Amino acid sequence: MISRVFRTALALAVSAASSYSLAAGFALNEQSVSGMGTAFAGRSSSADDATTVYGNPAGMARLKREQVSVGAAAIFARTDIDDARSTFGGSNDGDMVPTVGVPMGYYVKPIDDKWSFGLGMYVPFGLITDYETGFAGRYYGDKSEVRVITLQPTVSYRINDQLSVGFGPTINRIDGELTSAVLNPLSPGRNDGKVKVKGDDTAVGFNAGVLFELDARTRFGLTYHSKVDYKLEGDTTVSGSGPVLGSSAGKYDASLDLETPESVDFSVTHDLNDSWTLYAGSTWTRWSRLEEIKVENEGVRGLLAPALGTITEEQDWRDTWSYAVGAAYKLNQQWVLRAGLAYDQSPARNEFRSPRIPTDDRKIFSLGAAWSPNDDVTVDVAYSYLKEEDADINQVSASKGAYRATYKNSAHGLGAQLTYRF
Repeated sequence: MISRVFRTALALAVSAASSYSLAAGFALNEQSVSGMGTAFAGRSSSADDATTVYGNPAGMARLKREQVSVGAAAIFARTDIDDARSTFGGSNDGDMVPTVGVPMGYYVKPIDDKWSFGLGMYVPFGLITDYETGFAGRYYGDKSEVRVITLQPTVSYRINDQLSVGFGPTINRIDGELTSAVLNPLSPGRNDGKVKVKGDDTAVGFNAGVLFELDARTRFGLTYHSKVDYKLEGDTTVSGSGPVLGSSAGKYDASLDLETPESVDFSVTHDLNDSWTLYAGSTWTRWSRLEEIKVENEGVRGLLAPALGTITEEQDWRDTWSYAVGAAYKLNQQWVLRAGLAYDQSPARNEFRSPRIPTDDRKIFSLGAAWSPNDDVTVDVAYSYLKEEDADINQVSASKGAYRATYKNSAHGLGAQLTYRF
């Protein structure tokens, strides 16, 4: 029983999916509020402000003035848990995701007619879920918090009037913490134990992009975000009383290798006329890299040693596509209005869905606006509504009992961003 708890806890501490970001898996989309207004359609081709450091590094070549863009998005999630059944009982309140904020900041400086330099800080991956005390599925997940913070220095080069390229290494810091209840075999459903897992690492990847401007009104963008290889070092702590939980209580060194997936974004931006701009794009993400999690534990003693020396947890995620279309309308010199629609696939397969990853395919509707009181300042705001298909969970374990439920997930996102040009 304890070996299964260790296996699930440490693996999911760094690989569980974010239930309510505006992207699939545990990826986050919120790296640009100006892009959020069109549901991130045209992310790699719009290059409207300094957030293009993430969206497409080559897009910095279109920015003629030194500028800074800073902002944040807040996510308000809601979950209704229906038809819940659990072997050991408990509550199913839902709404386990607190309101969270996702910050972002970028700087771009044109060096000359060819070269530009940029710097970005953003959050590409993250999750937080926190169920109530006594949650019926607590043996499959209680609280999870994982985040990746990225720093990206970047350069772009304009080859000619039509073609630009960009590249930037990424320095990525990942950390995670997870807790789960542990079933007490002497009083099932009561006097639970607890397992807590913590780990972190820093690793390097890169982003690269190409921007092709067909003419003054149409441009195409292609951006590649590389995979990042992490080796998380941390510890697993088990607490509880009684002959079973008490004998295993303690802290153990633990490590695991994890790859966050690469993705490719292609999009097109077309200025239909002086008032209307149209956007379309798609993103492919190689989530199939997450086939399994292999955990290495050190210092495990007694009966746990054979089970916890090397642990493998199957995930079997699949590659995903997301699609988005959007439009912007220039109302006057000061105001631009935006809207967008997106569809995002879930990488998790039905047979592996758990309370930590209770998500399915999702649809997103976004609205946005940009206000420029003068040529130096632009304020962007955006709103997104996310609605998921019902996600069924059917988990059965000899050590945890059964937990079955249907999750109905939705979320609201609000973002604000300030761009200042020097």
